[in-house]
Amino acid sequence: MKLAYWMYAGPAHIGTLRVASSFRNVHAIMHAPLGDDHFNVMRSMLERERDFTPVTASVVDRHVLARGSRDKVVNNISRKDEEQCPDSIVLTPTCTSSILQEDLQNFVDRASLYSESDVILADVNHYRVNELQASDKTLDQIIRHFLNKAREEGNFNRSLTNKPSANIIGISTPGFHNQHDCRELKRLLGELGISINRIIPEGEFLKNLRDLPRAWFNIVPYREIGLMSATFLEKEYGMPFISQPPIGLLNTADSIARIEKLVNLWASVLLGKQLNYDLYIENQTKYVSQAAWFSKSIDCQNLAGKEAAVSGDATHAASITKILVKEMGIRVSCSGTYCKHDAEWFNEQVQGLCDEIIITEDHTKIGNMIAHIDPSAIFGTQMERHIGKRIDIPCGVISSPVHIQNFPPGYRPFLGYEGTNQISDLIYNSFNLGMEDHSPDVFGGHDTKGVNTKSLSVNRGDINWAAEAESELKKIPGFVRGKIRRNTEIFAKENNILEITVDVMYAAKEKSSL
Repeated sequence: MKLAYWMYAGPAHIGTLRVASSFRNVHAIMHAPLGDDHFNVMRSMLERERDFTPVTASVVDRHVLARGSRDKVVNNISRKDEEQCPDSIVLTPTCTSSILQEDLQNFVDRASLYSESDVILADVNHYRVNELQASDKTLDQIIRHFLNKAREEGNFNRSLTNKPSANIIGISTPGFHNQHDCRELKRLLGELGISINRIIPEGEFLKNLRDLPRAWFNIVPYREIGLMSATFLEKEYGMPFISQPPIGLLNTADSIARIEKLVNLWASVLLGKQLNYDLYIENQTKYVSQAAWFSKSIDCQNLAGKEAAVSGDATHAASITKILVKEMGIRVSCSGTYCKHDAEWFNEQVQGLCDEIIITEDHTKIGNMIAHIDPSAIFGTQMERHIGKRIDIPCGVISSPVHIQNFPPGYRPFLGYEGTNQISDLIYNSFNLGMEDHSPDVFGGHDTKGVNTKSLSVNRGDINWAAEAESELKKIPGFVRGKIRRNTEIFAKENNILEITVDVMYAAKEKSSL
């Protein structure tokens, strides 16, 4: 375990709670101390909804420590079974229960004797996996459990639907733009003549999981949640799946081409014809998505020569890197992800598209890398947005973890062709363009920027700026001021200069121009 004041992915029990809470009429119970039971507040605040099954905390207190937890946990499970009549109760271990070495499987076995609902212990190791990995594992575990149950009860239908259909696996709460992406993905599939068989886990009943094998194929829009389930369904039931995220023009066209290939496996037999989606891709690219036109416009050409840094989960960081480089011609100096468990796939996706690849869960390394590169814009998580604020670099948020402003009430998908418009807007508006940044310095006004002498890349120690040097720095246009400030501080540190004067600034300038 690692003590940190910022984590890109939360602890494992948050991932389990996300999946359990996303299903309808599934009740999650966590065995943890007070303070860890903030999930209900977080979900209702971020998703702005009331109609969901809340999580119950089986609180670890001094009495539990003295007498043991079994009776309390079993009583909580039995009480919720009686009060809520859920289809299933998922007991999630936490770091606390692991430290106490509680035999939670024994608790589940005992509670199952008195409960009408299925009681499941989430099979996740809290010392080895994070929130995203636990989400993936828990969803896979639930699907396996209820498909096996349906098969044992003889309540199982393997026949394919009459028309092309797909399962969407991995839409959950509170995912980054998940609800908007789901709506856009349903629209795209509908226009291709493909019906939605099931969407899991968000808003689905467990009894409907028995219908999963009836779909022609599965779609996993995000690699972080759903990949294990899709792999299991392919191995066990022969269901092919697509895990290529349809983010950006190129990725979306590629995803549709893969869908066409999978649909045509059965189309000639069940529909008596082969389907072709080339015309659909062409029309959407020309008339629905404005991204292709925008990439050729003078506005996008103004971004030529700009540099960007990208960081986020594997799905979004890799997709945004491709869009910046292949679709908009913007140089990516560094692309990174905190999904260390998916490092191999991420490397394959961004290899050759950026100057440097960084895979780490340490936000300070990301921050120092960004400060060292000094890009024109950052595309990352909420943490990178904070880093950008500290060193005066704009940031577009493209991935979890995020704050509430990135759960917009309006329609803001990242997937599909409407998603390409949203991403183009985000990228363009994340750069400081032309006179935009230093116009207030020229014309004055309440928003005129002062001199920011903070830096992530330089250990400033006792370096101070003299008053005349600060005054001189204010005369420099804002879009290059930060870079000059950092170069001057680096020069001062290398030469053991404790106070930066105007003469030091010019000396640093002369050295950088050599």
